Amino acid sequence: MTDRIADIWGERTPHGSGQAWPERVDQVLAEGLTDGDVDRWVQSACVLCSNGCGCDIAVKDGKMVGIRGRREDRVNRGRLGPKGLYGSWQGEDHRDRLTRPLVRVDGELVETDWDTAMGRIVARSRELLASKGPLSHGFYTSGQLFLEEYYALGMLGKAGIGTPHMDGNTRLCTATAAAALKESFGADGQPGSYADVDECSAVFLYGHNMAETQTVLWSRVLDRLDGPNPPKLVCVDPRDTEVARRADVHLAVHPGTNLALMNGLVRELFANGWIDEAYIAEHTANVDRLRSVVEPWTPEKVAETCGVEAADVRRAAEIFGTESRVLSTVLQGFYQSAHATASACQVNNLHLLRGMLGKPGCGLLQMNGQPTAQNNRECGADGDLPGFRNWENPQHVRDLARLWNVDPGIIPDWAPPTHALQIFRYVEQGSIGLLWISATNPAVSMPQLERIRHILGRDSLFLVVQDIYLTETAQYADVVLPCAAWGEKTGTFTNADRTVHLSEKAVDPPGEARSDLDVFLDYARRMGFKDKDGQPLLDWSGPEDGFEAWKECSRGRPCDYTGLSYDKLRGSSGIQWPCTAEQPAGTERLYTDARFPTAPEYCESFGHDILTGATTGETQYKATVEPGKAWLKALDYTPPHEEPDAEYPLRYTTGRTAYHFHTRTKTGRSRRLNGAAPEPWMEMSVEDAARAGCQEGDIARVTSRRGSLEVPVRVGDIRPGTVFAPFHYGYWDTPDGGRHRAANELTVTEWDPVSKQPLFKNAAVRVEKLRSGDGPSKAPDTTASRRATGAQR
Repeated sequence: MTDRIADIWGERTPHGSGQAWPERVDQVLAEGLTDGDVDRWVQSACVLCSNGCGCDIAVKDGKMVGIRGRREDRVNRGRLGPKGLYGSWQGEDHRDRLTRPLVRVDGELVETDWDTAMGRIVARSRELLASKGPLSHGFYTSGQLFLEEYYALGMLGKAGIGTPHMDGNTRLCTATAAAALKESFGADGQPGSYADVDECSAVFLYGHNMAETQTVLWSRVLDRLDGPNPPKLVCVDPRDTEVARRADVHLAVHPGTNLALMNGLVRELFANGWIDEAYIAEHTANVDRLRSVVEPWTPEKVAETCGVEAADVRRAAEIFGTESRVLSTVLQGFYQSAHATASACQVNNLHLLRGMLGKPGCGLLQMNGQPTAQNNRECGADGDLPGFRNWENPQHVRDLARLWNVDPGIIPDWAPPTHALQIFRYVEQGSIGLLWISATNPAVSMPQLERIRHILGRDSLFLVVQDIYLTETAQYADVVLPCAAWGEKTGTFTNADRTVHLSEKAVDPPGEARSDLDVFLDYARRMGFKDKDGQPLLDWSGPEDGFEAWKECSRGRPCDYTGLSYDKLRGSSGIQWPCTAEQPAGTERLYTDARFPTAPEYCESFGHDILTGATTGETQYKATVEPGKAWLKALDYTPPHEEPDAEYPLRYTTGRTAYHFHTRTKTGRSRRLNGAAPEPWMEMSVEDAARAGCQEGDIARVTSRRGSLEVPVRVGDIRPGTVFAPFHYGYWDTPDGGRHRAANELTVTEWDPVSKQPLFKNAAVRVEKLRSGDGPSKAPDTTASRRATGAQR
């Protein structure tokens, strides 16, 4: 196999429209091993992006020693990306695992036993419940646990404690995906399928650097682009990514102006008659309002606002309006920016206006960034009610209470679920006294990190962290719980196109580490959480019990799993939900009949005012809804709250690199991946670097109104006026003894009014050179971060 650090996407296997994606099996084994040395291969799926690639784990002498893609899997046909190949399985680079619980004694974390650690948590939990009630507890989880673990967490939080203060770091990642799907269609759930890549005649990527965030899915797109009858490609991104380099149209918009662009694209469809009038009349509502809002947004006005060419706006709209089968994908460039939900809804609107849903090649993927973000949303660990139930619908609450056999009054439905940034605000104010963080690292990933560090370090907070390493966040904890990692436990997870995979336990976790599910079940038992009959609220003996319980929770809901089982998932490709007795093979695409789950008694949400975020409410929703029809939501563009000015003249945006996942908890411990991108950097255009007196590799300070970042400069292909920094890096020691801070020192504590997703893509900054570098920065030259022509030092 080729070096997949240098050749990220591997060799091409071109195919044409309507042809099956050819197989290509990628495999890596520990140095010196061959297939014959492997004791056994264990079924799993990769958890280092949201693609959900099927794989098998190689085991020898009780250790994971390699990985290979599953040839028969519908998602990847045997392929794996660099993170999956070099960062998924645990090897010699993972020596600093947590193996015993830690508790804080005299200001220091010291090892202890599980009874002592759990005893401290339970004692503090009971004390707070007795003195302050359930609102004293907050839970902040991940997009990387298994479905069964999320469901256990959702149950103990909502039916055991009764707190609305539950969310996941999916709030930072893809909360807007869920919000936009609910606003347009009435319920979460991706309408499209990865197989639409094989059928489409055009691909639009909105704020989605697929080449680095979902490398295997980009391989699939590349194989179409290099095959016969390749699809047209349109890219919206301020950077010259690999996607942009292959695009027919690259719209390098100013960060924060996505909604202006989208309003302009929708206007062009109306102006040129590129719409399906019959579909709109029969299957949508609110078209007159949409037409009125977008009417002023001519290509010239879009060009002036977004910093792009009017001709490119027209060409992009023409491609969407005239191609027969369009696939759209949306990710962080839209989700972490101003007007996030409104912009994502306009992507939905484009497909609704053309009737391009539920048909091969006519896909819509409001993408996820994490492997199990979908499960977090489905199971209610993010604050929503499990099974895509509506917290404003009393009957949904009663149904859930009946399923769990608890009093409906304990389920917190009297206010909107508390989103992550509000949870941290409640800690800051002192109303939350116990915060339980699982499998995430907010000390690096949250906005305005100086504030987050202060919150995590409050004396009034009892902080519980369960993780696999002593992360930046865990160092603030009162109790640290060592947990099993991928490959060390069994469970299921669902990727971004609703494909469910089973990941089997391959090896034992190190030392005394336990699965997250075991931790949650242990806490529920020690707390004595019971149902109305006095039976344990969570009486599961293991993950398969949890899966069977979840199936009943999902029955009849949009995310119906009742046709699935562990046995059915073993030895096969992944299966897409809904999977029922009527649809035993799963469901490739949603809304094939153009009937949408907007009926008041069934919908997941009554919707919001997408300007203010105010809920529509049951009464108004029932008075205005046309059951079965999708909503064409619309909002006029206004500039972000923080725009460049004389003091801070540049726009700052954050993002990812192909070689790291989130805060590098796993990938930073892989020698191959860390070697490819060992330290942070910031990117500037050739013009901006010259104005700042910077050359490639110089050390510069980027400063916003909230903090600063000192890193090497990469002079790259990014639009002038914009500065980019990867968000993966926490604190790192420099050769001169300094400690550099993370990219999120600079970002703002502000969020989209509907999805509550932070605006990581919008901040105003200035750049000043600190000193000359001793060579080029260590930013990758194989990705969007490559040096610009003429920028070599």
